[in-house]
Amino acid sequence: MGLNSNVVKKILLSYAYVAIWIFLSFTVIVYNKYILDRKLYNWPFPISLTMIHMSFCSVLAFLLVRVFQVVDSVSMTRDLYISSVIPIGALYSLSLWFSNSAYIYLSVSFIQMLKALMPVAVYSIGVGLKKDVFKSDVMANMIAISLGVAVAAYGEAQFNAWGVFLQLSAVSFEATRLVLIQVLLAAKGISLNPITSLYYIAPCCLVFLSIPWFYVEFPIIRETSSLHFDYPVFLFNSFCAFALNLAVFLLVGKTSALTMNVAGVVKDWLLIAFSWSVIRDTVTEVNLIGYGIAFLGVCYYNHSKLQALKLKEMQKKSTQVGDEEAATRFIQPEINGTKGDESQS
Repeated sequence: MGLNSNVVKKILLSYAYVAIWIFLSFTVIVYNKYILDRKLYNWPFPISLTMIHMSFCSVLAFLLVRVFQVVDSVSMTRDLYISSVIPIGALYSLSLWFSNSAYIYLSVSFIQMLKALMPVAVYSIGVGLKKDVFKSDVMANMIAISLGVAVAAYGEAQFNAWGVFLQLSAVSFEATRLVLIQVLLAAKGISLNPITSLYYIAPCCLVFLSIPWFYVEFPIIRETSSLHFDYPVFLFNSFCAFALNLAVFLLVGKTSALTMNVAGVVKDWLLIAFSWSVIRDTVTEVNLIGYGIAFLGVCYYNHSKLQALKLKEMQKKSTQVGDEEAATRFIQPEINGTKGDESQS
């Protein structure tokens, strides 16, 4: 009975972690859309918004790591910072900048449909950098996802080519960042949780973003006399963005990255429903058919990843059992007080 209750408790906790992550991710996406959309809050400065997030995260991460010491700081040499953190920070800043910019031109529902291309980008870049092995069946799955997204784009009522370019660029930068984390950091045995990640990467992002901000948004902000800055709105928005990073750590750390991928599919459908019912974005039948195809492709991809993980775990266990049996056979004659060759005589 105690074992059953423990299993139930773990399942409930897993669902709780998933629910927290979906809620915060949902909140950040809708909140950013609200701030950046010209028809809503009308503050169309995605670089500035991203810089506000990075400033808030930098300060809070510094306090948690250096002052309150909630988590231990990771040993980071100058060479490692230059060769690994700076490239990852640059890609992260570009991903955030472009993805936030897309909210000005595209609906929330269509952006979620375009994000279905993330597995395609990650796999393609992984193969290109020789992190993943090319497999024809996996590539066929990636093509199916791409075709589904293409159909969804064809049926988009508020299609904007510039917005699609921005979102696809954001997906490409984010996918490259995820692959480089494995290539540059995981390969060296370095693991960063979200707090230490923000501690090292957020200031780097802030520096990178300040360059385009100075030339693109600063002149407009300086000349706009009617610009309003509501501190509570942006402070709470930044806090939600920081909490989302912690939720990612909680979800992946207590469950798995695969669980987050599956939860992401649920979140996307919820956002599409919310975008259609509350924000009143137009979602066409062709949209849903195309995304349905992509959705099935993503589900198959997640299923394949799950099967691969189970196979790897089984092989690991069988190897451990084999090693234990071999060790037992080796020491058994000694335990019996005889040598192996003496027992044959």
